[in-house]
Amino acid sequence: MSSSPLSLILTRLDALAGACGQHPARLLAVSKTQPAAAVAALAAQGQRAFGENYVQEAVAKIGELAALGLEWHLIGHLQSNKAELAATHFDWVQSVDRPKLVDALARYRPANLPPLNVLIQVNIDDEDSKHGCAPEQVLALASRIAAQPRLQLRGLMAIPAAHADPQHSLPAFQAMAALLQRLQADFPQADTLSMGMSADYPQAVAAGANMVRVGSALFGARPARSTDAPH
Repeated sequence: MSSSPLSLILTRLDALAGACGQHPARLLAVSKTQPAAAVAALAAQGQRAFGENYVQEAVAKIGELAALGLEWHLIGHLQSNKAELAATHFDWVQSVDRPKLVDALARYRPANLPPLNVLIQVNIDDEDSKHGCAPEQVLALASRIAAQPRLQLRGLMAIPAAHADPQHSLPAFQAMAALLQRLQADFPQADTLSMGMSADYPQAVAAGANMVRVGSALFGARPARSTDAPH
């Protein structure tokens, strides 16, 4: 009987951890544009953490699957006018990249929920097409997050430039690992480095990632979004 994509990826993460002498990286299943039924099927295999890009699409899915007790991460760009929805429904927001967003998430995080876990998104390759703050802005943004009792600073996230050969992403991954070390000197609670996707997560783990975001390798080709409305 063939192994499932989930078990194959978890086995590979275990092997990578052994080779690097570290704990296995956490697997975040990127479920954007996937139907709730596909998320439920993966949850039935033991996967608990799921990443979504579009707030409104995710909120519907989160509500439909609430009984499963899953952990939800927002990994897509967050517009300030969606901050209230994000702060109310997600467990993590990985795409914090500007002070205005910090303030909005802190303002809207409900008092009856645990503090919202936050990652600072860094535009490590300085790409015009990518969101994220510049590396030199990380410490100031971290200070602003850490000052908010409704937020919990957890670390950094990045989406380096895509390369045909994933080995070419290593310098960006290594730069992110070094940036996390600098951040931890002032903020030891910053324990998470989220980077690496289906095509390059082995290289990310080798550089120090302890959370990887995998979509197509788990779910197969992504279906088209059901609406063209902005999310």
